[in-house]
Order: sequence, then structure tokens, then C-alpha cells
Amino acid sequence: MGKESDIPTAQVLVVDDEVDHGEVMAEVLRRMGHVCTIVNSLTQAEDELKHGQFDLIVTDLVMDGQEDGLKVLAAAKKTQTNAETIMVTAHGDVPTCKTALKQGAYDFIEKPLDLDVFRTLSQHAIDAVMLKGQNAQLRERLDEQFGFEGIIGTSPAIRRVIATMKQIAPSTIPVLITGESGTGKELVAQAIHNNSRRAKEHFVPLNCAGLTESILEDELFGHVRGAFTGAEKDRQGRFEYADGGTLFLDEVGDMPLMMQAKLLRVLESGEVVRLGSNESRHVDVRLISATNRPLDEMVKAKSFREDLFFRIKGVEVHLPPLRERREDIPQLTRHFAERFAKQMNRSVPEIAEETQAALMRFDWPGNVRQLMNAMQNMIVVAEGDKLEPRHLPEEITAGASPGGAGGGANDAITAGLSLDQLEKQAIRNALRIHQGNREAAAKMLGIGERTLYRKLKEYGLK
Repeated sequence: MGKESDIPTAQVLVVDDEVDHGEVMAEVLRRMGHVCTIVNSLTQAEDELKHGQFDLIVTDLVMDGQEDGLKVLAAAKKTQTNAETIMVTAHGDVPTCKTALKQGAYDFIEKPLDLDVFRTLSQHAIDAVMLKGQNAQLRERLDEQFGFEGIIGTSPAIRRVIATMKQIAPSTIPVLITGESGTGKELVAQAIHNNSRRAKEHFVPLNCAGLTESILEDELFGHVRGAFTGAEKDRQGRFEYADGGTLFLDEVGDMPLMMQAKLLRVLESGEVVRLGSNESRHVDVRLISATNRPLDEMVKAKSFREDLFFRIKGVEVHLPPLRERREDIPQLTRHFAERFAKQMNRSVPEIAEETQAALMRFDWPGNVRQLMNAMQNMIVVAEGDKLEPRHLPEEITAGASPGGAGGGANDAITAGLSLDQLEKQAIRNALRIHQGNREAAAKMLGIGERTLYRKLKEYGLK
């Protein structure tokens, strides 16, 4: 039987000390269109698993009188993270195979083999592996199109941020997120946590701005009953609550100097003492901090401790202001339009070309948060199925026009790009994301397909 066109080819490792039996299993799989490698010992299997890449491992449980199949399974789990393993066993070894299932085997099959059952079981295992691969690729494509964990954009600046986040998320290194207010620092911190090994534990945020030293100390370290007036019972602090997870300190630059010293002591020792107690408690917490203030200048001015600065700045992630990534604005506006329209149970409105142009010209001192609020306001006040310039908030119509609060066309130049060039880049990005599909690209940009077609001709784009 030849390979069926709709069955994807898998790489299969067959492990059996009985040469003929291994050949029979491999022949069944080859006839299904899969590529098979046959080995006859644990040592050979471990070598193949170390140096090769497989989708399915089919291994005999007992080889040379030993339960080497379990060792093959263990080696496969270490080196073939996406592969599945099928155990082949004699009737008397079924209890051991059930143990193998608990250790991560896909399934087992008894000898003598029913080849039809073996064929079906193998294909189901391969399908499961292929599905995992397709889901991973889909997640990557969604990251490219819609950003990463809600961080939306395809500009080079935001792509660099996302690449850094993916790189540092699995580690435990402290992270310092910098950027203006409204750029999404807490969203980035949450995304790093969600993609770390601590994702199942707590993500605990605390905004340090405006908190006195005593309140901040109580928030971070907790207290015991009677520690101060009103302390009627023991209270766990944020550090203890975040044990095993991530603590996010927003606006860490606003922390009083005395509190900075106490924070540093905890970070160095990993020990927390509640207010009113002498008993220390060990905590395992990953710290992510954020600030919109220049901490390096604050260090020079002696308003932020240098030792704490270097302690929290394991890796710095800088979020660019929205005015430095204007090409992301069409994608962001469409995203917010869809979100708020859904919340209000209405159809998603089209964004008029003039409206989009005004949104791209504006400097957005409040960054993405301000854009989000503006879109929510527009969805509320718009009575039709199109967002016109008259629906724009007043500060945007003033700031987006030449000579207005935003400074006019000169302020629309970012990194050497004029507004027309930014619009052209946004169109290119949308077409690339949607693989040339003009209808989908126009929807993403918030303009009509005819408008997009006209602009393609105007800019000489294909």
C-alpha cells in the first residue's frame, strides 16, 4: 500500500532486540508513509535519541531480559520533547506497561501484534504529535499577527521587546521594565510571568507610588497580630503571597530610601520578617520591577540606591512610546475597536481614512492607555457603523492638526519616516501578515478595501 497523500510523514524509531519483530513493525509503518530507523539495543536507542529527531518511538519493554524499554522511555522524555512513545509487551508485563503510562508513555500494545491495531495506534500517536506541532506553529503565527500575550504590534521596536521577553521568561533573572506611563509595563510583566516556569503560581502586583514607608513595609512583609494599632490578626505580605511566583513592583522609583534598604536586604537574603515578629520566613520570589523615572540619574542624585538598582536590573526591557512606533497604531485601533464593540454588543465599525490619519498624527503622551481610552470613547459616541473624524476626542483633533497641540506634521516624523512613509509601512506590514490578502489587510488597518486598493496604486505597492 502506498503513502496516502493526506497523512503527514513521521520520523519513527523502532527499538526491539528481536530483529525480525522490529522489521515487521517498521514495515507496517513504512507502508503508511513514515520513515523508520531500527535499532536492537538500549545503547543504540540512546545514541539515536541523543543525535536524531523523532516523532514516535516504538520500543519493546523487555530486551535481553531487562526492562530496558522504561530506560528508552526516560531517554526519549529527555531528548524528544514532542515525541510519543508506544510500549510493546508480552501479556505478563502489562502491569509494568501501566507504570510506563504514568511515566509518560502514549500507550502500550501486547504481543503477538495485531497489525491493524498497531497501525491504528501508531497513527493516533503520530496525529497527536503533529497536532502539537501545528498548535505551536499557530501560536507563533498568532504572536506575529497579534503580538505576544496581548502586546500588539509588528513594528521593529515592539518585535525586539517581544523577542527579549521570550528569551528571559523561562529564567529567574530579575527584570526592570522602563518606559513612559501608559506603555503597558504591567502587561509585559504579566506576560513574562505567564511564560515562565512559575506561571502556575501567583503573579502579585504592587504599585509603590504614593505609599508611605510604613504602609509599603506592611504591604510587602506583612505583620503579626498586635504589631501596631489596628493589627487584629496576622497578615501575610506580598512577598509571602508571591512565594514560588512573581512579585511585580510598579513605580519602584517612588520607593522611599529607607524602604529601598529593607527591600535590598530581603532580595539578598531571601528572608522576610513580618512587622512585630522576630521570626524570618524564606521566600522564593522572582522580582520584576517597573518605572517611568530615570533610575540611573536618580542613583547619581542619591535618591535611589545604587546597589538596589543593580540588583533589580538583571535585564532591562524598555517599552517605546507609541509615537516611536506609529506603524502599530492601525493594528491597535482595530484591536480596541473590536474589543469595545464586542463589549457593547454592536458590530465592529469601520475606521474612516481621515480618522485613522488623525490617530497616526497624534503624539499620544498617554501612549497605548490613552489610545485605548480614546477608542472606547469613540465606540460609545459613534451612532453609525463608521468612526468619523467628528467622533474623535477633542484633544486628538486639536493635537493631530498642523499647528495644534501635537505640533503638526513635523511631529509625525519618527526615525526619519514621514507620515506617508509610516502609512506605507503599516500597509506593507498588514499585507505581509495576511499574506497579500487585501480584504483582511484592509480590515486590520480599519479602512475599506477600495481605499486600500487606491493607496496601493498611490504608493506603487504590489
